[in-house]
Amino acid sequence: MMNIRTKLLIFIPALLILSNGVSFFIFQSGKTVQQSYNIMLERVLLYKEIAAQTDRNLRSLNYYLLDQSEPSKEAYLREQQSMMKLNDTLAVQQTSPAANLFVRNYRHLLNTFVEQEAAVLEARSEPNTLNYVPLVEELEATAGFIRDEGHQLIDTELRYYQPFYRQIFIHTEAMYRYGAIIFIVNTLISVVVAYWISLGISKPIQQLVRMARSISRGNLQSKAPAFHAKHEFTELTEAFSRMQADLQQLMEKEKASLEKDRQLKELELRALQNQMNPHFLFNSLNVLSKLALLEGAERTSDLTVSMSNLLRYNLRKLDQPVRLRDEVEQAKEYFTLQQARFRERIQFVTHIDEAALEVFMPVLTLQPILENVFVHGIEGMESGAIVTLSIERLKEVVLITIEDNGVGMSKETRKALLRTDAGAPSARQGGQSTGLGTYNVFRRLELFYEKEHLVDIQSEPGQGTKVMIRIPLSGKEELHVSIADR
Repeated sequence: MMNIRTKLLIFIPALLILSNGVSFFIFQSGKTVQQSYNIMLERVLLYKEIAAQTDRNLRSLNYYLLDQSEPSKEAYLREQQSMMKLNDTLAVQQTSPAANLFVRNYRHLLNTFVEQEAAVLEARSEPNTLNYVPLVEELEATAGFIRDEGHQLIDTELRYYQPFYRQIFIHTEAMYRYGAIIFIVNTLISVVVAYWISLGISKPIQQLVRMARSISRGNLQSKAPAFHAKHEFTELTEAFSRMQADLQQLMEKEKASLEKDRQLKELELRALQNQMNPHFLFNSLNVLSKLALLEGAERTSDLTVSMSNLLRYNLRKLDQPVRLRDEVEQAKEYFTLQQARFRERIQFVTHIDEAALEVFMPVLTLQPILENVFVHGIEGMESGAIVTLSIERLKEVVLITIEDNGVGMSKETRKALLRTDAGAPSARQGGQSTGLGTYNVFRRLELFYEKEHLVDIQSEPGQGTKVMIRIPLSGKEELHVSIADR
């Protein structure tokens, strides 16, 4: 049996050829009638134009005879030139056999009219004479003969072509009848063929659609439709069955893999939540004990509260976002503890736009960056260390800038920190961080907002470091970060 493509390649061109053939024959019949009509109409219009031009030529001559001015003479010559062109056109015009004699007489009249005009002009050139007046009367009579002859020529042409047109119309009507019959037969054949071809396409598609809907509802045991003929849908059904079997295998594997990933992510989250820096805790507790000896209990109490708040914030759930305002408060608590350690060696400067603090972001975003500033940027400075936290709301983002005047970093280190797609190197997870590390911060920002290039770092060795984070304003609604997303 023929496949669908062969059916379409055979029947559709055959129907088009049949339809175009009928249209061509009807078009040719109409074209023949139109050509004959155009030829006759051109001659009729030429006769009428010659008669009208003769009258215009006679009027311009009379005006010139009375006026005798140069403009009237030029007008007369233009009219005469137009009439001579029409006479030349009539000479080369194809005429009907019945009108040949009348056309020759008509041209003789035109030539006579031109000769009489010349005689009138010659008689008018003689001084003090009216000999041209009888000649003008003869010229007007000739113009009347030209009009009458033109009407006779038109009647002759119409009488000659009348039987011819009647025969053409009879032939055309027969062609229209045949065309209508062929059109009806062609339409019926087209409908039958279209229904036959569409049935061969739509029925297999409907069966495959029912199978696809059954699979989409979770029934992977749906039976594939069987076709008796060998065509494109047979191959499609076989491929569909293979895909169904592969899908069942993949789903079983995916279930097992998802269960493993879920367990691993839960373990990873617990490990991240418990990732506290012993060195930081040791230094902080040491500062608290020394202050307890050197100062009164009020300062020690404040530091203890700050330490308690900071530890409590570090131990909260990592899958719950927080407002930027909370991150800023924890950053201030962290700096309070560091201020007690470094004293006058450091200065913490803030420039914060209150309107920008309501956006949501991942927890523990600012503190790990500040830890990195202290550990790698300004820890070795004896005095004059400045850490600046700036927050401003722009058109589409909230810009967070953390800047220090510390030792800076090399170009290679800066690029390594920004490469969140390459995995966290061990150097970024050193023993002096209470948070998740700058790598984890940058990666979690990308996962949280589902965007890349949210962080930029500007730094040169010996010239400090500036970290810029762009928080999209679309993050103002509270989001939830699932374990699998992290």
